[in-house]
Amino acid sequence: MGKYDVIIVGSGHNALIAAAYLTRAGRSVLVLEKNDRPGGFLRTEELTLPGFKHDVFAAAHPLFTTGPAYAELREDLEKRGLTYLNTDLPTGVSMEDGQTAVLPTSFAALMEEAERLAPGDGTALAAMFEQINPYVNDIFGLFNMDLSSSEASAVIKSLLHEEGGAGYSPFAASLVTTARHTVNSLKSPVTRAMLASWVTHLGRTPDEVGSGIWVPLTTMALMGGGMPTPEGGSEKLVHALVQLIKDQGGEIVTESLVERILVENGRAVGVRTAKGRKFFARQAVVATTTPDQLYLSLLKDTEILPPLRAQAEKFRYGRGCVQIHLALSEPPQWPDERFHRVGQPHLTDGLDGFTLAIAQGMADLLPAKPTFTVDCSTNLDPTRAPEGKAIMRLQVLEVPIRPRGDAANQIDTGNGTWNHDLTERFTERVLDVVSRHIPNIPSAIIGKYVVTPDTIARFNPNAGPGDPYGGAHDLAQSYLFRPLPGQPGHQTAIPNVFMLGAATWPGHGVNGGSGYIVAQKLLAQ
Repeated sequence: MGKYDVIIVGSGHNALIAAAYLTRAGRSVLVLEKNDRPGGFLRTEELTLPGFKHDVFAAAHPLFTTGPAYAELREDLEKRGLTYLNTDLPTGVSMEDGQTAVLPTSFAALMEEAERLAPGDGTALAAMFEQINPYVNDIFGLFNMDLSSSEASAVIKSLLHEEGGAGYSPFAASLVTTARHTVNSLKSPVTRAMLASWVTHLGRTPDEVGSGIWVPLTTMALMGGGMPTPEGGSEKLVHALVQLIKDQGGEIVTESLVERILVENGRAVGVRTAKGRKFFARQAVVATTTPDQLYLSLLKDTEILPPLRAQAEKFRYGRGCVQIHLALSEPPQWPDERFHRVGQPHLTDGLDGFTLAIAQGMADLLPAKPTFTVDCSTNLDPTRAPEGKAIMRLQVLEVPIRPRGDAANQIDTGNGTWNHDLTERFTERVLDVVSRHIPNIPSAIIGKYVVTPDTIARFNPNAGPGDPYGGAHDLAQSYLFRPLPGQPGHQTAIPNVFMLGAATWPGHGVNGGSGYIVAQKLLAQ
């Protein structure tokens, strides 16, 4: 029976970042993973045809490469094969009427693009940034703090209150605005669609209260970080982290599903796997999990205050996601040449159409006209496909996990299971939209693989029924209410059990934030 300082349940990138910090400090660490290899949603495979390397789930890492974990671990990771490729055009938008826009990393270039689309919009966009600028450093600093800590509380208080006054700050008011309201000062429907659409990648919707603040924040994050992806595929980050952990003495065991966290006298002493093996921890157990799994399963045999367990039972999951992975006989022929350098553009018919598609998805209907992002990794990284060929990913975020109907009344959704026929019919609908933006689609398609909410749910229990974001991100499950109102931080009801991952602050995506936060907490003990 092994004994370690820290046992980590699950091996998503946040868990691996925590393990890298802990092993670097000389702590003995065991990481237990239920799947065949570590990495969680960071996985690169030849899904379609031999030689075509697709990022099965997560792709770009702009929030990670601009955070402290990458800054502090970068040299060690690069020594172990991690190389990021980037672009100066992280995103853009292609409208159905043929209009396009790009979001450059250069502020001056963005102002020029906004003015090109509508005179005066550059000034309006600059004003949006000016309003948030006094708060930016504090806001992004919070991404690397436990929001329930005294340090974070002081920052939050200063953000919400006017300096030297009794009232609330403009930032406090912006927390309850909508993305649509935030972009209303822009005259161009193209720019409005390009900026407001990105809130869906944060689990929010353009007309949802609380989404407004994320328009300037996401825009600034993309301008600061670009759209970096590891050369060779997203999983290369995992390979480098795993090698670093092992080089520092850590252990990683795959195909080992943890069934229970063992608690004695109010403290965790170890874990038991589904195969009956026990591993013991001297300092802490860290769980890459959602609060419902933690309190209703991993700590099922432990006495937990009834109100907290009741909150865990009510933890909600959000919408599902469909990803269509394509192998192409040639690169996509964008009418706008700039799009050969754009990281992840949206294809849409405008903000109204975008929100209509979302509303249909929220009503558990297949959207009649889906809007989505497209990324073509081979634009930056030709090693991802055979010479002259390309890969493409279409990511539709507003789909229902269990569709009960079709907004266009054309697809029979049956019992709501994403079976082969439903998946094929919906894929055809998405590809029809793509064909209006990219002339050689679908003719250039030579291979196809579709990830559905059912695929996601089977792969990762943190997705619940198929939510890739680890739980709904509306205001009731955000910030200090995440993961639970009764647990507004990463430390759980058991003092030496910690949570990290998408269900905790700062949320989903490849950001490394919760791994960094939990590592610092443990290293301070």
